[in-house]
Amino acid sequence: MRPLLLPGIGVGLILLLAMAAPLLPLADPVTQDTVNRLAARLPGSPLGRDEFGRDVLSRLIWGAQASLQVAFAASAIACLVGVTLGLLGGWLRGVAEFAAVRFADVLLCFPPILLALLVVTLLGPGTGTLIFVLSILYLPNFIRVTYAEVLSARNQDYVQAVRALGAPTPRLLGLTLLPNIAGPLLVQFSLAVASAVILESGLSFLGLGVVPPTPSWGLMIRGARATMDVAPTLLLWPCLALSLTILLMNLLCDALRDALDPRAAAVQPRLRAIDRLLPGLAPPPQPALLEVRGLSVEIATPKGMVRPVEDLSFTVRAGATLAIVGESGSGKSLTATAIMGLLPPAARAAGAAWFEGRELLSLPEEQRRKLRGGPMAMVFQDPMSSLNPVHRVGDQVAEAILAHRPEVGAAAARAEAVALLRRVGIADPDRGARAYPHELSGGMKQRVMIAMALANTPRLLIADEPTTALDVTVQAAILDLLAKLRAEAGMGLVLITHSLGVVAEVADEVVVMYAAQIVESGRVAEVFARPLHPYTRALLAAVPDGEHEPEGIPGVVPRPDSWPPGCRFAPRCTFATEACNQAPPALEPALGRAVRCLRWRDLPA
Repeated sequence: MRPLLLPGIGVGLILLLAMAAPLLPLADPVTQDTVNRLAARLPGSPLGRDEFGRDVLSRLIWGAQASLQVAFAASAIACLVGVTLGLLGGWLRGVAEFAAVRFADVLLCFPPILLALLVVTLLGPGTGTLIFVLSILYLPNFIRVTYAEVLSARNQDYVQAVRALGAPTPRLLGLTLLPNIAGPLLVQFSLAVASAVILESGLSFLGLGVVPPTPSWGLMIRGARATMDVAPTLLLWPCLALSLTILLMNLLCDALRDALDPRAAAVQPRLRAIDRLLPGLAPPPQPALLEVRGLSVEIATPKGMVRPVEDLSFTVRAGATLAIVGESGSGKSLTATAIMGLLPPAARAAGAAWFEGRELLSLPEEQRRKLRGGPMAMVFQDPMSSLNPVHRVGDQVAEAILAHRPEVGAAAARAEAVALLRRVGIADPDRGARAYPHELSGGMKQRVMIAMALANTPRLLIADEPTTALDVTVQAAILDLLAKLRAEAGMGLVLITHSLGVVAEVADEVVVMYAAQIVESGRVAEVFARPLHPYTRALLAAVPDGEHEPEGIPGVVPRPDSWPPGCRFAPRCTFATEACNQAPPALEPALGRAVRCLRWRDLPA
């Protein structure tokens, strides 16, 4: 709560000063003294007098009362009406939803200044008119925020439990839903107040708000324009008061947003002592972008429960590449789909996975959907089947943008899609955006898939066999592109591949999987220089190097419903002994990495 302290005290002092204006020993803010007009400083008037001889300090404090009164009243009205409409629309759906959402859309179509001119023309200027105008302007934001939050929360288990108890709708909305969406609404209210202070001053400056001689910061700025050459401080004081108030309110909004976000404590580490004493001298350790612990995938079959992925643990850091390698059937792609929340209904993920401190496996589907294609993205193995054959590729890239940023608009999304296609190296991207998938080569389709994944600037990209079925030249171009994008954006990359040559070229760390388990993991240079597990050795020996004939690995990966009783690689391993068939080995630390083998110390160097 410390970030709230400074801006909270600042805003509190401004509010206290404005409310205490009638009790303070101030001069009358509307009494004119033309004899002392434009006086720089007088006894009892430390900030001088304005163009009509009125006390500047008194008008500043009374002006704060007027501005904040208008801002809080307008925001409170907009909040009350908007939250009510958003609650009803999001919960009742149907006609209530149509009325609330369309009403908000209609209001958003009106430019604010034109709406203010229309209302002032009809009702005349004044404080009441100004409050009415501002409440209308902020009403759509409260409707849309409330509506979106209700849609996200209405299917949660705690809501369904209250419904099962037979609670009436008003009680359910007021005591169950509203407290759980109060955080975003409070932040929206604070933003509305800060914005309303600015709009009140601007409209009063234009003569559409507070009517003279009532003090207002906007009126003070308007009046000081004519005398700014001879008395520039008359313009300075109201501008300074307005800027300071808005700055403190914006800081308070940011602090409220962080304080009301339950992930803040998990994502933001404590400030270290060295950072307090010598900021910037020693950079903090890079936090984990993705952390997977004990991840397993279980599938119920007629023969019982099988685990095609079992007890996986690894970490991906921002700006780094982790490669997952192994033969087909090892569980690599299933690991990626479990992390992305795309498992088929028959499969269930167990264990834990955190993305930027946020637990993924227990996250509701609605929130997982917001992450997929946004902060987390995936390039699938086969671009030929991943692209929709009846839609142009530019429209498919634009759809990825609009799915997470509908406010962008269709035309802007199409323009952004063309820019993305240019970024991933498609020649003539305007023409390419109009092409259908069957009109593109395999390499171009893979570039389109990468463009779709990058559409919303992901912080984590999972690439599942991005160079499969591509010739060597295209493979090199795709890998260079991924490495360049990772370096530019500081993106974390999980690369799933069969190719150890690809791993050696682009990856920082490697996880070797066999039969659903990690058999070895560590830095790529260390693992490839001295592999500790016989399976890693066999994979490296199977890679043609131009000097030695590649060696095949006898046998095949066993099925998940028929794992061997001991080491799962033992039936194919040339170093296996009887002990390897007795009990499954554990993954243990070895030479700065991890290995799952009973005999790794006995293997020849």
